[in-house]
Amino acid sequence: MTTKDRSGAGDPVRTLELLWREAGQEAPVGRRGPRQGLTVDAVIAQALALADEQGLAALTMRALAGRLGVTPMSLYTYVPGKAELLDLMLDEAYGRMRGPAPVRPRRPDGAEPWRRRVTRIAEENRELLRRHPWIADLAVTRPPLGPGVISKYEYELGAFDGIGLTDAEMDAALTHLLGFVHANVLAEADAAAHNARQSDDEWWEVSAPLLERVMHAERFPLANRVGSTVGAYDPQVAWEFGLDCVLDGLARRIEARGA
Repeated sequence: MTTKDRSGAGDPVRTLELLWREAGQEAPVGRRGPRQGLTVDAVIAQALALADEQGLAALTMRALAGRLGVTPMSLYTYVPGKAELLDLMLDEAYGRMRGPAPVRPRRPDGAEPWRRRVTRIAEENRELLRRHPWIADLAVTRPPLGPGVISKYEYELGAFDGIGLTDAEMDAALTHLLGFVHANVLAEADAAAHNARQSDDEWWEVSAPLLERVMHAERFPLANRVGSTVGAYDPQVAWEFGLDCVLDGLARRIEARGA
């Protein structure tokens, strides 16, 4: 069984020290070793670029050291290991979610409908996972509590604040929304990977003769009718319909309370 990369797998104290370091700080406090003219920020930036280009499987301390032009051992004067590095990368990516500037906590504009605010959160997270596909492959059951993660959480909660939910429900609603985004992006990436190997048209060309012989309309009336209407999987259609379902369900819960 392959071990899945996950956040929160490293030394929690060392990880938190690095997450909340001063910007541009070099070697971690209390660690001795040769300095190579690097900073923790530079290590994270190159790790992000490597993961974005080649995926988590390609991200090793040796590969990263080669990219930075240093020896693998010297990297450990900046980050204790890959587990802690993944947390630093995730926090940095989350902090960049809304652009190059750090995410700043923001209260929702009372004049803006809550559905629009929540939709924006969903769309921004969708784009985040598209820019950094490796995040969707990373188990984030225990996210690193760094400035990027906390700022992102503060900003996202603002979309649900004041719409009639309890604090616990605000967190649950956000978790549910992000779960939908994650599943949609994974499905989209999987469909793209399949199409890269064999397009839908090519698949149907070789599969249609057999399917026409076995999929009789009398035996599978609904499958034939709906399948012929829908055709191939469309990630955008799945996104729009699924997001509407999430928002409609939330609206029903709010309306039931007379909020």
